[in-house]
Amino acid sequence: MVVTKRIGFQTRGKGEVTDITREVEAEVGKTSITSGVVVTFIVGSTAALATVENESGLISDFKDLWEKLIPSAESYRHYNNAHSHLRSSLLGASLTIPLVDGRMALGTWQQIVLVDFDTRPRSREVIVQVMGE
Repeated sequence: MVVTKRIGFQTRGKGEVTDITREVEAEVGKTSITSGVVVTFIVGSTAALATVENESGLISDFKDLWEKLIPSAESYRHYNNAHSHLRSSLLGASLTIPLVDGRMALGTWQQIVLVDFDTRPRSREVIVQVMGE
């Protein structure tokens, strides 16, 4: 069985990190699937999904990492948000998480986060597909 859900988020951009674990868990909980996989996918080319510990110090380090790897002030050939596209493509648009006994197999300090790398606020959509039995 495959169940597809969509979750909307309003983001501020500029590297904002939003913990979306509870929203994904809620959608998974609405299904009768107890064993399989949960696939999350962010629609758009300037945002990404990851798993990290949602702790303020780590989130600051995470943002600093992106500025070091792909600086926002760099001169790029693409319009004014090339760094947003590059960061997003490097981090990735989707995650696959095992579903065991009706729960996502996330570690104690592991959360699902939406990272909005764009230069302005956006309406974002995450697609959640739960596949299994």
